[in-house]
Amino acid sequence: MTARAAVADTLAAVWRIESARVIAAVARLTRDLGLAQECAQDALVAALEHWPVEGVPDNPAAWLMTAAKRRAFDALRHRTQAVPKHAELAAELDTQHAIRAADFAEAVDAALDDDIGDDLLALVFTACHPLLSPEARSALTLRVVGGLSVEEIARAYLKPSATIAQRIVRARRTLTEARVPFETPRGAALHARLPSVLEVLYLIFNEGYAATVGDDWMRPALCAEAQRLGRVLASRLPEEAEVHGLLALMEIQASRLAARVDASGAPILLMEQDRGRWDRLLIRRGLAALEHARALPGPLGAYTLQAAIAACHARAAVAADTDWARIAALYDALAQLVPSPVVALNRAVAVGMAFGPAAGLELVESLAAGSALKGYHLLPAVRGELLAKLDRIDEARAEFARAAELAQNARERALLLARAAGGEI
Repeated sequence: MTARAAVADTLAAVWRIESARVIAAVARLTRDLGLAQECAQDALVAALEHWPVEGVPDNPAAWLMTAAKRRAFDALRHRTQAVPKHAELAAELDTQHAIRAADFAEAVDAALDDDIGDDLLALVFTACHPLLSPEARSALTLRVVGGLSVEEIARAYLKPSATIAQRIVRARRTLTEARVPFETPRGAALHARLPSVLEVLYLIFNEGYAATVGDDWMRPALCAEAQRLGRVLASRLPEEAEVHGLLALMEIQASRLAARVDASGAPILLMEQDRGRWDRLLIRRGLAALEHARALPGPLGAYTLQAAIAACHARAAVAADTDWARIAALYDALAQLVPSPVVALNRAVAVGMAFGPAAGLELVESLAAGSALKGYHLLPAVRGELLAKLDRIDEARAEFARAAELAQNARERALLLARAAGGEI
């Protein structure tokens, strides 16, 4: 690998982790999400130009942040030059006030070390503004906060990439034209946006837990960021059951990360994992958050039900102890609350484990007869698993091969190909 390529790889890794923070900090300064993204992208281009020549800075994240803010200051000053002379003085004062306010806010945040004023959380709520459709809110936030590509977001929503790209462009334009303030809302406005925010955190975590594309099975940094934001929300909203339900789900799922891959990075499926490598602290945190959610009034929500399913796995010391009948019942409740083909597929897996592969296969066949999961690689993967348990080996291998063709993650594809070849059946 050449030195320039090594620098580019380093920059890509830093950008994946820090881009959302950079955009959020600049958005607080400019009050314009579109402009903040442009300034962050300019900083990225500048790094591509300077780092191969000057070397990677000691603090690459700070370098990107400084470069992006300089471009923001330039943009704000440029706006003052574009107004009539009689308004120039007022515009310049506004610019200086914005700069001083941003610096002061940073100093206060640093002094208090207070997550209440978290820029990233404000970025999530801004992108989840009710001016946007629910689909546009989630797509924009996943792109800006999660750093997901258009293709990854499209995969998460089972939509064409072109559709997702159009939504993101239109969403940015809508927020800019409406001059939506960069802030974490309060009161009724906060609660109105909360479902979209929770959905976005859920999707970001899922992309980290099982990456849809790329060479890595997981992207733990995305999981960690979703968990961090979930903890901030839980501290601010102690009476919102679904906030704590989602946090419980993420903490319990994250407890398995170290056990989900072997030394080479190849996937290890749930039933084969070394449960001694599960993070007991995260499990305790997750179970505590689940109990908090359950103790609040009202029926259990979708995230709390999913957390209860995850808890069934967490409480089983060995795979054979898993209470699959309870998991199937929880999926029944989840399917009634938020019916979806993916929930139905997961329910079929649980039914197959609790009541035999023939019962699970019957449910999968009904899903395969429809078009909702066409192109979704886990449908043939699950069908292959159930066929293998019924000793219909040739059919199972054909299903694993079909799943491998549809899978876009390299590690997952390799696992499915191995099963199709007979190595795992």
